[in-house]
Amino acid sequence: MSLSVSTEEKDDATVVHVDGDLDVYTAPRLKEALEEAVTEGGRLVIDLSGVQFIDSTALGVLVGALQLSESKDGDFRLVIGDPFLLKIFRITGFDGMFSIRPRLEDALSGD
Repeated sequence: MSLSVSTEEKDDATVVHVDGDLDVYTAPRLKEALEEAVTEGGRLVIDLSGVQFIDSTALGVLVGALQLSESKDGDFRLVIGDPFLLKIFRITGFDGMFSIRPRLEDALSGD
């Protein structure tokens, strides 16, 4: 499956929209987009609502981006609406590491 990654500025946040499968082959593209999107003190929202599959390589990319964002005093949020994808984050314990919202609108709110 192909991967589509696009970035937009919305409501004082940088939103990275991801569509497709995130695996060992597509993770480098995601990593590049996230490294470009992280800014000093900025809010970064990764919209994974179009992702059906994620492997450990892509999870590692997200952890790295979270750490980079935190090192720059940023606010890092994920949008995950798919119950299967959310289950992967729960099983790995990453649901406690990331700020996860079910909808983009929720991630863009000030809380």
